[in-house]
Amino acid sequence: MRVVVQRSKQASVTVNGEIIGQISSGLVLLIGVTHEDNLEDAAYLADKIINLRIFEDENEKMNFSLLDVGGQILSISQFTLYGDCRKGRRPNFMEAARPEHASEIYEAFNTVLREKGIHVETGRFGAMMDVALINDGPVTLIVESKN
Repeated sequence: MRVVVQRSKQASVTVNGEIIGQISSGLVLLIGVTHEDNLEDAAYLADKIINLRIFEDENEKMNFSLLDVGGQILSISQFTLYGDCRKGRRPNFMEAARPEHASEIYEAFNTVLREKGIHVETGRFGAMMDVALINDGPVTLIVESKN
């Protein structure tokens, strides 16, 4: 799994002109799933992300996690994170998982987050979505389950 983590002051996702998910302060997660990913990858990344110390303390040092600050998550499925642009001009998406598998892992990831007490809003798997956010910092990281 590959997740782009963006610290945000607020964010929303819209499908067909309707806001289907929105959060205040927290994280926007763009989540890509590949063929080998499994439920253990989903659980590992969920735990890793909510415990990343990327929120500032009173001394403006990144010492607090999402759990520490009571932040929320906007979780967006993003198969294009596994787009390979090394050859030619059109990305190759062969490393992205098939929708059936990706959907299962994505839903499991969101379930783990919710079980850990995080308020999670989501986009719509497979839909064309407009994602809006105010990137805080900006702080943007890429976290992966495999080395």
